[in-house]
Amino acid sequence: MTALDPTTEAAEAPGTAEHHHGYISDKTRYLARLKRIEGQARGLHRMVDEEKYCIDILTQISALKSALDGVAMGLLEDHLQHCVLDAARTDGEAAEAKLKEASAAIARLVRS
Repeated sequence: MTALDPTTEAAEAPGTAEHHHGYISDKTRYLARLKRIEGQARGLHRMVDEEKYCIDILTQISALKSALDGVAMGLLEDHLQHCVLDAARTDGEAAEAKLKEASAAIARLVRS
């Protein structure tokens, strides 16, 4: 387990013995989507290297951004349905912190 691999870490939630991240049940699906995104990014690199037409590259960038947005929205929904909801059920202070954290994440997504 490394600091860069949050998928294997379990976070303690107030009032529970152990709390898993909301995306754990869909981890395989997320990893498959990220693998496809990784392939798209490599494809973009290859397109630039091969000096492909600008509009074709921009189209692929748009597709890549859309794929990343899909992953982000899924993770956000999982976070709200699991982490935030669990905190709200157990501790008002923890719920407030989770809501602020989610609001900041949403703001970052909207700005990007």
